[in-house]
Amino acid sequence: ITYVETAGGFVSSSFILDLFSRKIVGWQVSDHLRAELALDALEMAIWTRRDEDISGLVHHSDRGVQYTSIRYTKRLEEAGAVRSVGSKGDSYDNAAAESLNSLYKRELIDLRAPWEGEDDVMVATGDWVQWYNEDRLHSYAGDMSPKKYEEAYYKALAAGIL
Repeated sequence: ITYVETAGGFVSSSFILDLFSRKIVGWQVSDHLRAELALDALEMAIWTRRDEDISGLVHHSDRGVQYTSIRYTKRLEEAGAVRSVGSKGDSYDNAAAESLNSLYKRELIDLRAPWEGEDDVMVATGDWVQWYNEDRLHSYAGDMSPKKYEEAYYKALAAGIL
């Protein structure tokens, strides 16, 4: 979760990142920090991967109250995901999330500030997530977008190469 300053006050953005491909599979923007913010992003991630068996998937987060809430942990359990929570006070434990939040701020939020409110941040975030997933090149993924990286993986898997 990261914060965005707007003319109407702070809004928060929450992301669920698939570390395999670096694809953002769930996200949400809200004017509150209740557990529903992270839960809505999680629901989007589960829906995004609805055609895949995600049982046994490891869900890593920090110790924020949103991620340790009863509703959030119960939903992870229902989905068959294994919960992994970082060490207290260790920002390196959640480096991928911190890196994504940094990119989000640098590539979108800081460039287009000032922001009016939740609605314009939400629309712009949706556009940025689509660009990030479909067009942005990632060195981790062999300088491919997350979408192309996943497509190449599944093509190789179907061909028996993997």
